[in-house]
Amino acid sequence: MAQRHVRVLSKVGLHARPAALFVQTATKAPMEVTVAKPGKDPVNAKSILAVLGLDVRHGEEITITVEGEGDAERLLDELEAAVNVEAESA
Repeated sequence: MAQRHVRVLSKVGLHARPAALFVQTATKAPMEVTVAKPGKDPVNAKSILAVLGLDVRHGEEITITVEGEGDAERLLDELEAAVNVEAESA
């Protein structure tokens, strides 16, 4: 099991585009991936509804956990990058 605490720097938090990229990245991995806010139960990071339901906002910290066979540290790096992608201007 690998785990990382990440501060969400994206101005929109873990919503919209960052959430979609996060879920897409998690879904491509063969490992189990969960994400949680402090004091809350972890949710499946491969479910867009579960991730959006966390209501993660700019500046909040989340915990990403990866379990299973594979390069967990690389996956954590990719998930952290997805969380902090800046939303494109309209």
